[in-house]
Amino acid sequence: MKEENCIFCKIASGEIPSKTIYEDNEFRVILDISPASKGHALIIPKEHYADIYELPEDMAGHAMILAKKLAAHMTAALKCDGFNIVQNNGEVAGQTVFHFHMHLIPRYQEDGNQDKLCWNHLELSQEELEDICEKLQQ
Repeated sequence: MKEENCIFCKIASGEIPSKTIYEDNEFRVILDISPASKGHALIIPKEHYADIYELPEDMAGHAMILAKKLAAHMTAALKCDGFNIVQNNGEVAGQTVFHFHMHLIPRYQEDGNQDKLCWNHLELSQEELEDICEKLQQ
């Protein structure tokens, strides 16, 4: 299933050209045109799924296996010092294209971005932690 106005559907189908670094029956992996670092790539399913909630479990597993293999390959090929694998769901979480995708971001000691993937840490009481834990165990 494709979505007519989805740019990632068009890229995944080859309708819009991209710098493809890997492709199989389910996924296309492309270099990001607005990269966070040298080698920043995106894993994009060829079928349209808005986010992780719509993605079938078998495809989610395939995406993570692919991310692991590509992270190892990219680390060796690009000689990066670290690696982020990022996947956002919903606008409040930073998702800007509503077609499931995973970011593969090589990190380099000299790029000055060591703290760019961060958030403000919360201080929660033991009672708050227990309440959250109970909710998630149900």
